[in-house]
Amino acid sequence: MSLLLLHPVVVFVISFVVLWLAAVLGLHLKKATGFDQEKRSDFALIQAATLTLLGLLIGFSFSMAVGRYDQRKNFEEAEANAIPAGRPVGSG
Repeated sequence: MSLLLLHPVVVFVISFVVLWLAAVLGLHLKKATGFDQEKRSDFALIQAATLTLLGLLIGFSFSMAVGRYDQRKNFEEAEANAIPAGRPVGSG
């Protein structure tokens, strides 16, 4: 796990290659199976549901990130206010 955290570029490259291969595989499967009107309407339904779930996931992730950012900012402000003004640390 720490290897992945230390090398995010490697994770990006691996993810990009895997996603690209999945897209190519999907293209070949689409050509091989045929895609009539009935399957197209089913696909549209599944695509809409998937994109809706993705939007919810992104929205909740962003909401949590904003909350954490605000909390960290408040903690930093409280820590800065806790330092006595005008007195060097260690004197006294």
